[in-house]
Amino acid sequence: DVRASEVIRRLRTLLQKHEAERLLFDLNEVAAEGQLLLRAEAARRRVTLSVHPAPAPALLVADRVQIQQVLINLVVNAMDAVADLPDHRRVVTVSIEVPADRVLMSVRDHGGGIPPEHLAKVFESFFTTKPTGMGLGLSITRTLVEAHGGRVWAENEPRGGAVFRIELPAAGAQGMSARG
Repeated sequence: DVRASEVIRRLRTLLQKHEAERLLFDLNEVAAEGQLLLRAEAARRRVTLSVHPAPAPALLVADRVQIQQVLINLVVNAMDAVADLPDHRRVVTVSIEVPADRVLMSVRDHGGGIPPEHLAKVFESFFTTKPTGMGLGLSITRTLVEAHGGRVWAENEPRGGAVFRIELPAAGAQGMSARG
């Protein structure tokens, strides 16, 4: 209930054309916070959630709450993807890398992957493969990532499962300075 009410509150803020608060922060810290926020949900679902931060700071100038919402959306979707699998495959991994002037975040699951005919549609509004899904989570994710000058895409893993990748401009690459 608490997580649902927080998601609804954040959606209302987003839908009220909330002015993004773009500040300097480390995506490694946001991923660690997200892992803490989702710990109880992962335990309830018997999912192993691991976070692999970048060895160096992954600095962004962005709205921290919106980027955290992107992470939460992707991790919860990944947990859904492994829900009916044996325990050893109920694994979701978040990885962060900082190549050159970008910050990359990937959320990987070991589920059945995305049917090839759905890969091009997964970010469309109201498209869902879940029986009770509304088809808004990935659409909102794409909107938030693109609003920050980034891109998001999904791929199937050769070993099974899917990976969602987010690429955002690193703090120095944006020509922006932190406020605050």
